[in-house]
Amino acid sequence: MTTLSDVRGRVRKDLSDAGSLVWPDDQLDRHIEHALSELSLAMPRELATTVSTTDGSRDIAIDGLAGLIEVETAEYPLEQFPPAFIGFSVWGSVLSLHSPAEPDGDDAKLYYTAMHVLDDDGTTLNDAHIDILVTGATAYAAQELASATANQLNLEPAGSERYAAWSRARLTAFRQLLHTYGRKNRLRGRRMYVPA
Repeated sequence: MTTLSDVRGRVRKDLSDAGSLVWPDDQLDRHIEHALSELSLAMPRELATTVSTTDGSRDIAIDGLAGLIEVETAEYPLEQFPPAFIGFSVWGSVLSLHSPAEPDGDDAKLYYTAMHVLDDDGTTLNDAHIDILVTGATAYAAQELASATANQLNLEPAGSERYAAWSRARLTAFRQLLHTYGRKNRLRGRRMYVPA
């Protein structure tokens, strides 16, 4: 499984910094995290979980959903065919079911999007996502270096401009990939709850 260290190594290779002479690990990790956040918003994880309702209450706490971006659909009651998708509203960390009768403690199912995870234990990204992530992280690293060296006296005055141009090209490619493969641009074959 791919880890943060693996991704950092790929970013270093693309930046031609295999010896860690330009970017320390913590800097690269920050750029990887920045690109991961953008990638997660465009191509989030699609998850579902069963949660218990509270007898006599339509409210469900959702602060336990790690990395939650947005609840897409709620199903209540369960084990119906077709599924009983129900309207809901979210305020802060509470989801309120718009059910005619108050729940009686039975389970509900929430379908939601969440941020991707990348750490020393592994990742939720697939190989295609990792390629996109590396493109974004290298763009942000080069952009930082171009900005930091813009007004410094060095032996190669055009170096800063080259990094800036390379970072712009990589950032454009990153954003185009997010747009092309992002979730909002895919056809969705699922039935969502539509209020009457």
